[in-house]
Amino acid sequence: MRSVLNTINFIVAHPLCSGRPVSALWRYVRWQAESAIRHELEFQWIAGAKLVVRKGMTGATGNIYCGLHEFSDMAFVLHFLQPLDNFVDVGANVGSYSVLASAVCGARTVALEPDPTTIEFLTRNVNVNRIQSRVTIIDAALGATQGTADFTIGRDTRNKMAKADEPETRVVRVDTLDEIVRDATPILVKIDVEGFEADVIAGAKNTLGRPELMAILIETVDDDVRHTLNSHGFVEVHYEPRSRVLSQTEDQAGRGANFLFVRSIEACTERVKRAPQRQILHQLI
Repeated sequence: MRSVLNTINFIVAHPLCSGRPVSALWRYVRWQAESAIRHELEFQWIAGAKLVVRKGMTGATGNIYCGLHEFSDMAFVLHFLQPLDNFVDVGANVGSYSVLASAVCGARTVALEPDPTTIEFLTRNVNVNRIQSRVTIIDAALGATQGTADFTIGRDTRNKMAKADEPETRVVRVDTLDEIVRDATPILVKIDVEGFEADVIAGAKNTLGRPELMAILIETVDDDVRHTLNSHGFVEVHYEPRSRVLSQTEDQAGRGANFLFVRSIEACTERVKRAPQRQILHQLI
């Protein structure tokens, strides 16, 4: 019951749903009914993009209810990326960000995901959108050094590097961002690895120093990560999708689900201002 109430509260407070809460709740009820009788659903999403979704896929189902599960972060990706840009999706899960980047924006994506079941759905979502030529899927986790590590399984978006003696794990390959991207430097990196973001940053020192990398979306930031990003010229900003304004502020209420760091507010603002509007839940964003 608590999880249902949390979901309902999330939906009615969401920026794309707050003005039409009845419609939003109807999408939630309809999904619950359909997912009870259908194993999976091919969801028509944004600008012709699709998602193949099953019940229990928390992030993906949030897109069904609310258009963009992580509103400001996903809107930034939609507004920032342009055709043929390089994007790296670290912790891609079933591919929501990868689909936005490559199916909607036309960018080239490297999607990293170490869980085999999740990779099946990530691959399905790449295939159903016919973006195989623009998305490279890599079965690996990222860390500070190359090697292997224990990784949890069966936790949907919350799979992560496992602690000692943690049950239900598998051994996965660990690479570094520097090795993955080599000379194909991304313009944007999204890092969502359930608390192990510092390890990913530690393996990305060369990439962080390249001026082609303009922005980083990252879920967890500690003092060391913040210091590293700041030392490479990145500053934390908040993004307001409707006005397309990037602001450097201490007000955490404006922050999205992830922290957003950019190298140049002016250069990033110029890109997002040029992006076309997209129709999402009958609203132009």
